[in-house]
Amino acid sequence: MNNGAMANGAMANGAVDKGAVDKGVAGKAPAWLRWTRNDALVAIGAAAVDLLGFSVGTQSEDMPLTLSAVCALVAAGMCLLARRSRPVAVLAAVLLLGTVPNTVIPDVSPHFPLALAVALYSVVRFSRPAVAAVAAALTVPLASAGQGGMLVPSGRSLVANTAAAGLVAGAALVVNRWQREVAANHARQAERAVAEERRRIARELHDIVAHHITAMQLMAGGARANLAHDTEAAREALVTLEASGRIALREMRQLLDVLRAGEEADEVPPAPQPGTADLERIVTESRLAGTQTEFTVDGPVRPLPPSVGLTLFRIVQEALTNTRKHAGEARAQVRLTYHPDEVCVEVCDDGAGAPPPVARPAAGTGYGLIGMHERVALQGGTLKAAARVDGGFRVAARLPVPAGRGGEGGVRHR
Repeated sequence: MNNGAMANGAMANGAVDKGAVDKGVAGKAPAWLRWTRNDALVAIGAAAVDLLGFSVGTQSEDMPLTLSAVCALVAAGMCLLARRSRPVAVLAAVLLLGTVPNTVIPDVSPHFPLALAVALYSVVRFSRPAVAAVAAALTVPLASAGQGGMLVPSGRSLVANTAAAGLVAGAALVVNRWQREVAANHARQAERAVAEERRRIARELHDIVAHHITAMQLMAGGARANLAHDTEAAREALVTLEASGRIALREMRQLLDVLRAGEEADEVPPAPQPGTADLERIVTESRLAGTQTEFTVDGPVRPLPPSVGLTLFRIVQEALTNTRKHAGEARAQVRLTYHPDEVCVEVCDDGAGAPPPVARPAAGTGYGLIGMHERVALQGGTLKAAARVDGGFRVAARLPVPAGRGGEGGVRHR
């Protein structure tokens, strides 16, 4: 067979190396006896191709294919079973066995067997560069040793062997580089996933701490102011303060459990993430904290995916927190609108009574607004946060929700 066909077979073997699965001889066998199912397929295929090539070549030239040559070709193919654990030894064995058909078949035409191409490919793939270079250099003359009854091959055989060995070694180097790039890409993806998870946790912690701590501070102040003349209002504020602190601790515990996932099994399953069904609760907290807040729902209520519901909840939570922190004695309006293919939420305040020293953050500044933009972008939606022309501030988000996607329950009406 010609050199190009054999070398092409070696390059095709690179795809087999990439998908090898250890399903062969395993267990207590020595390392050099362990082989995979793919190794067996490669060995059988190489032996069959070489046998076919030699038989066709000898018949076309009216030469006999001797039993010793057949045994040597089969043995060379079977040596490939250990090509991963002992690549150099396998190459040496294949070169030695290759001299048998070269010497017993008179006037055999120059050839570069597929078993030899696979053996050289394995040395370049699994050995150090210096070892691979020496192996390729020695393979060029030894591949044709004994052909035509000569110990040293002719110039034509050397040129053909050099081209075939170079092609096989080049294919192995390309596969090595490709695998290194794949491994580096996987490492970068893992680093990005870790960084994204850290950003998500940071956004969650900011939302939880900013909302609940601000609400607890305002309710504690309201309870202190009403303690002397309206004990019932003070008691209601303290009860809400206690509930808000309990919710904050639970949400923070759930979020921090992500950081220790896999260390130990949770005895109690975590509560579900908040969604649109919890909007009335934070609106009520806003009212108890001293902000007049209206809440309306338009359109037919339907279940939403949990990630969309959590995003809507955090947007309303952050917007109401900013209203209490920056707008003074303002009135706020929360409007949730269901459309056939999207859901919209809008939080507006009139900004009346904001103290002059306290400036409302501009759109796009502050961790809260950045977190809202990132949440909405992850859902494929749009967010607008800007001051209103007639005073106050407006936060509006549109999230796509194709028909048929659902999960969490809708807003509960009382």
